[in-house]
Amino acid sequence: MDTKHMQRALKLAKKGEGFTNPNPLVGAVIVNNGEVVGEGFHALYGKHHAEVNALFNAGDRAKGATMYVTLEPCSHHGKTPPCTDAIIHSGIKRVVLASKDPNPLVSGRGVKALKEAGIEVETGVLDEENRRLNEIFFHYIVHKKPFVVLKTAMSADGKTATKTGDAKWITNEQSRRFVHELRHRVHAIMVGAGTVIADNPLLTARLPNKKVRHPVRIVLDTFAETPLDSNVLKHADTTRTIVAITNSAPNKRVDALKEQGADVWTTPEKDGHVDLRALVKKLGEEGIDSVLLEGGSFVNDSAFKAGIIQRLHLFIAPKILGGENAYTPVGGTGVDTVAESVALKRKSIETFEEDVLITYDVESEGS
Repeated sequence: MDTKHMQRALKLAKKGEGFTNPNPLVGAVIVNNGEVVGEGFHALYGKHHAEVNALFNAGDRAKGATMYVTLEPCSHHGKTPPCTDAIIHSGIKRVVLASKDPNPLVSGRGVKALKEAGIEVETGVLDEENRRLNEIFFHYIVHKKPFVVLKTAMSADGKTATKTGDAKWITNEQSRRFVHELRHRVHAIMVGAGTVIADNPLLTARLPNKKVRHPVRIVLDTFAETPLDSNVLKHADTTRTIVAITNSAPNKRVDALKEQGADVWTTPEKDGHVDLRALVKKLGEEGIDSVLLEGGSFVNDSAFKAGIIQRLHLFIAPKILGGENAYTPVGGTGVDTVAESVALKRKSIETFEEDVLITYDVESEGS
């Protein structure tokens, strides 16, 4: 029964995808005498946590009940009061957890507070499943840097665009919907200025019939070349848009970007461009827990060299483009020997009609 109720709690937790960053996805179920009397999940960053929502739902029926919650309840004051206090005052007699808090500074404190109040606590029920659901949160809390996902799509012969630069559309509609699901799930989306100039993308999450949260937009723009009328600068006052530049950017261009509502960050320079390691570190400090990188071949090469990528989503479409001068997923100078290659570990293979998606974990030094 513990497994059954925890499965329900995990299903509830998933409902918060896209809305809780940088907080975790958490669900809670309250059971009294075999009957589910309350449910809740963390629905929005800064609002009530799953435990409190479930207690509101249960009311007086929480007294003497068991609470199933996917992550150790907080015992400190943050955006909201400690959940442990609410649980203790409700009369809950038993708490079953999937995972302890991954933050070494607070891990175990919630459990300790509950036990000291005389509440029975069990941990580790579907812990692995919860860690998969919350891999972004666990990575962010442990490393203090965002979980970076690189998405790229290519033809069967390894081309991301024709020799003229045409890339619409290599993948099918189902594959593109998956990408918009990713955009909704992560905290931010990042591209290079070259992509903005060439494609003028919106960088928003577009999912018909589904409420979405648009990601923070990040543009890697060494010389502040982002066109002032580009789509990424539209509504920059309501959808946060970060333009990462270096000291090589002309002051007039920088001032113009700021006037358009962009949040302009001056970052250290690496090989004549934005230092991606330094940028990722600052993003973590700013509370951005995850980034979807949709860059061109140069940006992808720089990201691999910087060791900032944790996950690779590689779409392969049933098309042959050909051409020695056609574009490829990763550009740059490449490595001299196979021994120097970036190591990948296959995580899954999926199909979207005729398209194939291979997902890899990236063994990067920046992890």
